Amino acid sequence: MWIKNVVVYLHYTSCLIHKEYYSMRNDSMINELLNAWEETYKKGQLTFWVFLALKDSNKCVEDIKEFVEKMSDGSMSCEEQSLYRNLRKFQHLEIVAYDSKRVSKGPDRKYYYLTDIGKELFKRFVERNILIFTKESINNLLNK
Repeated sequence: MWIKNVVVYLHYTSCLIHKEYYSMRNDSMINELLNAWEETYKKGQLTFWVFLALKDSNKCVEDIKEFVEKMSDGSMSCEEQSLYRNLRKFQHLEIVAYDSKRVSKGPDRKYYYLTDIGKELFKRFVERNILIFTKESINNLLNK
């Protein structure tokens, strides 16, 4: 009887360890997949966040960076070099423009804004790709 109890206990312990191992492995795998998905997702989000920042008001690069980090609750961050690169591309496409303003120290500071084309582009993007998440049916699924 004693041996049978030990065997049952060892089997039970083995099952718990096995279950814990697979739970940890699954959790680790989910975290890796989530990190990869978020990395890809965030790369595609920079334009949205820059346009949202400029829709709010004219901003210099430092202000755009601060806006993105604050409004995304820290889930999005961007390097100033990436912002400059994107803003130059948007400027070339006439989606974004800037006004130069004098500052007390250093060169004039560029304050970027959305052009009329940029405003319309952002409006249509939001209508087609963002507002869909406000639908009740989508919200119900997300909160399920």
